[in-house]
Amino acid sequence: MTIRWQNEQHMRINENNGVTYLTYPSLEQFPDIVHCFSTRLGGVSEGIFSSMNLSFTRGDDENAVRENYRRLGEAAGFSVEDIVASDQTHTTNVRLIGEKARGNGVTRPKEFHDVDGMITNVPGIVLCTYYADCVPLYFVDPVHKAIGLSHSGWRGTVGKIGKVTIEKMRQQFDSDPEDIITAIGPSICQECYEVSEDVILEFQNGFDEKYWKQLFYKKENGKYQLNLQEANRIIFLEAGIKEEHISMPGICTCCNPEFLFSHRASHGKRGNLAAFLGIRQKI
Repeated sequence: MTIRWQNEQHMRINENNGVTYLTYPSLEQFPDIVHCFSTRLGGVSEGIFSSMNLSFTRGDDENAVRENYRRLGEAAGFSVEDIVASDQTHTTNVRLIGEKARGNGVTRPKEFHDVDGMITNVPGIVLCTYYADCVPLYFVDPVHKAIGLSHSGWRGTVGKIGKVTIEKMRQQFDSDPEDIITAIGPSICQECYEVSEDVILEFQNGFDEKYWKQLFYKKENGKYQLNLQEANRIIFLEAGIKEEHISMPGICTCCNPEFLFSHRASHGKRGNLAAFLGIRQKI
């Protein structure tokens, strides 16, 4: 299988016990951090969910999904019981996660809703957010031993959930943006992401005009091609993240539909990928 991406040095493909997952070299430098981004490969789900679907809400067999979590956790090095999952609704709501949230949304029912970002400094907690074209955002503060993980679709990007997450980490953990290591995950690329003018108007209102040429262009059919990955990179820089602290592998979900789930490529007939980020439990 040929994978199409822009910056191979920013992301690594791993295979363990038949499970294929992605990691960032920039985050692997921290031994107390566990992280990964799932692919479609290595699970037991069938049909449109084949094979590593991590969503309980799209009609897949629940036992298959649970087995997928078990396999991925075992391969990537974390326990399913430690996962805290969010109920994403394209908000800019970022929630502080404590010990009592462990297992939320995976080993037990979700207890909180309308949450698209999470932060924590609790060892053993593994944050989890879901994707099939939207942009995963990873945050690691190695100074204060704190992390964040946020889901950024076009609404979350206009609302600058990346900046909201950084500000929340500053408030809760005294994080300095210049210390935070970030990563922008696999998501739909500009050439695959056609949007209507009403979406572009939102971006024109949300971003300085000097960025517009980087973010979108108009086509003959009156529609636009929008660059969500670049928009989130700009948000990071404006929030004080150092450019060298941003990993952006440039992997498009829609360009790689056999490797990654894509809502657009599958016309909605698909499972979900997931991003995971945790602080290892001290032994």
